[in-house]
Amino acid sequence: MSKLVSGFSKLNKEEKIAWLSNYFLKDNVNASDILRLYWNSDKKLQQLHDDFIENTVSNYYMPFGVAPNFIINGKHYTIPMAIEESSVVAAASLVAKFWSDKGGFKAEVINTVKVGQVHFMYDGDKRDLQEYFSTKKFNLIAVTNDITENMRKRGGGILDIELRDKTADLENYYQLHVTFETQDSMGANFINSCLEAMAQEFKKDDIQIVMSILSNYVPECLVKAEVSCEVEKLHPTNGALFAKKMKQAVDIANVDPHRAVTHNKGVMNGIDAVVIATGNDFRAVEAGVHAYAARTGKYKSLTSCKIENGIFTFSIEIPLALGTVGGLTSTHPLSKLSLEMLGNPSAKELMQIIAVAGLAQNFAALRALTTTGIQQGHMKMHLGNILNQLEATQEEKEAVTKELSGKTVSYSGVADVLKKIRA
Repeated sequence: MSKLVSGFSKLNKEEKIAWLSNYFLKDNVNASDILRLYWNSDKKLQQLHDDFIENTVSNYYMPFGVAPNFIINGKHYTIPMAIEESSVVAAASLVAKFWSDKGGFKAEVINTVKVGQVHFMYDGDKRDLQEYFSTKKFNLIAVTNDITENMRKRGGGILDIELRDKTADLENYYQLHVTFETQDSMGANFINSCLEAMAQEFKKDDIQIVMSILSNYVPECLVKAEVSCEVEKLHPTNGALFAKKMKQAVDIANVDPHRAVTHNKGVMNGIDAVVIATGNDFRAVEAGVHAYAARTGKYKSLTSCKIENGIFTFSIEIPLALGTVGGLTSTHPLSKLSLEMLGNPSAKELMQIIAVAGLAQNFAALRALTTTGIQQGHMKMHLGNILNQLEATQEEKEAVTKELSGKTVSYSGVADVLKKIRA
């Protein structure tokens, strides 16, 4: 074999590792051992992980933590979070505790409509196409009956099919725009199967089907979450100033995209962590949420803030297409455990929980930014990471932490202090 390899997928795991070590990791004598170190000792469980994707050689671990003390619509939750970034779980936990004696979080699902499209080209008369669509619309639904049978029993299925003229954007381009209700399933496979069946039924000589695929932009699959309290309860000494600065921070994110991107990244710290922990597709969620943030033509804050009649209200409204059955949610042991921890929620309840996690994370970030600064808490965790990289003992960690208390943390600075201690 060489660096260009055929039949790689047919090699067993040991053979794949040997090939990697020989051609791409030959300068690292520990590479093979590191890859094997992350295998699960339970062979059945490891095989489950091997089967999730192709060409598996090992597992990539992320910390799995929990943020307790969340109260959402009067119900207590401990929220599972899978994330590698320092201080995210701590921040979520602190904010949950902060709001727990102020009524907690309120959340509601606005809608759960999901979207799929059949994209096609047609250069004939538009009126002929509209007439053809009108005669075909019933059949387009009928050809999916076998696919939608179980979903319809659960109250879901196809909601509507529209013919959309997109020729103003691209010559000869049209689409069948289909809306779905998928209940507790995220529904990707279900939607795509329906669309492909529709495309087969709709195509003819003068209609060129380009592709049939769900959309991860779901602006009608919306959930809202909020917290509110009297302004004076926000801060022990100056609630009015704190509320004002929080609102100003959101206002800035609404007028400056550079700030908005970082602002919304903080929201997604909370959202992605729970999406991953529950076995949902965080890439789809990210893409849809950021598209929603730019729906006005300008990228803006995902959160809102208002101060009216002495009441501070902080809220979020976002699209979230999630599932609690099927896919990884039903096969990954930790995903199943995460959902059990949350009380085996419906997809709608999970939407509310995850929206709250994003809102809490953004509140934590803005509170830090507008008061002590973001680095105080973050660098405390960062110091621990640096000390682990430098393989410090527990005694050394305590000595370095004491030495650097109140000082700016940098890798070189930590290394210098550790070097002096070891000397």
